[in-house]
Amino acid sequence: MGVVMLRRRPGTPTLEEVAALAGVGRGTVSRVINNAAGVRDTTRRAVQRAIAELGYVPNLAARTLAGRRADAVALVMTEPDWRQFGEPFFSEIVRSVGDALTETEVQLLLTLVRTDAERQRLVEYARGGRVDGVMLMSVHAADPLPDMLAEVGLPTVLLGRRSGDESVTYVDADNVGGARTAVSHLLDTGRRAIATITGPPDMYVARCRLRGYREALERAGVEARESWTAQGDFSADSGHRAMAELIERAPEIDGVFAASDTMAAGALGALRAAGRRVPDDVAVIGFDDFPLAQHTDPKLTTVRQPLEEIGHTMVRLLLEEMEEPSAAWRHVIHRTELVLRGSA
Repeated sequence: MGVVMLRRRPGTPTLEEVAALAGVGRGTVSRVINNAAGVRDTTRRAVQRAIAELGYVPNLAARTLAGRRADAVALVMTEPDWRQFGEPFFSEIVRSVGDALTETEVQLLLTLVRTDAERQRLVEYARGGRVDGVMLMSVHAADPLPDMLAEVGLPTVLLGRRSGDESVTYVDADNVGGARTAVSHLLDTGRRAIATITGPPDMYVARCRLRGYREALERAGVEARESWTAQGDFSADSGHRAMAELIERAPEIDGVFAASDTMAAGALGALRAAGRRVPDDVAVIGFDDFPLAQHTDPKLTTVRQPLEEIGHTMVRLLLEEMEEPSAAWRHVIHRTELVLRGSA
């Protein structure tokens, strides 16, 4: 991960020791330290007594009292596969976040977290005052890292979310609505056997785009057959494999909604290899509107999610939280737009 493990000095009380003495969880201690709402007065007093008895000083609070800041934020990719970092999505987000920080004095640190050990190292690194806030991207459903960072009181913003009831501050695109618009367009142009290539099922973004696909078919009275769905992992190779699989088992397909532009590009290659003309035989729509979409053959019709605005919003929310911590999580969802080109 490229960070240094910070070790606690002997005798320094920990958040866990405060929680144990007060008879509460770590999260409750964190909320008391940050003066957050939702803690009973009796519980708050118990935590305050434990803090006083142990002489506990939170790292972040100590840094604030000293008037010092790291003037650095971390952009953390929580994707277990290094190869995914080469996908356009991540480079676009890094660019937009970097641009948003250009006018500030804040340094951007990039890191990759894949294992439990790396998660713990990042939390210890952050607790030590090395960064003032964290932005997380590519978070999977069961990832505990956002909660671990929240428990130590570190300002945190997610790109996307782990589930529909995400509590941590996040910025997202309207994935359901964007997918629904794409499939509705295919239906409006006369397509009826419409397949989809999904992302990983443990990512909420993939489930939302699949939901939008199904909703559009249901509203049009078209049955969503199981044979019309194939799973990818947002990469071009997985889009090619999924499309080849769909062609073999459902040759009647005349439209495809791929849950990312890179998978749509892979699907175009598989259709070409199978002798299927796009859009004459099969219309194809992607999701993202990466620069890649204008360099495929034919150019790709796609759902634009405004990655530049999303990156800027992440930075704005994080900087605001660093300046004045809020008692409430904030959730921002950006609108999407269908961009028509030659593939549909």
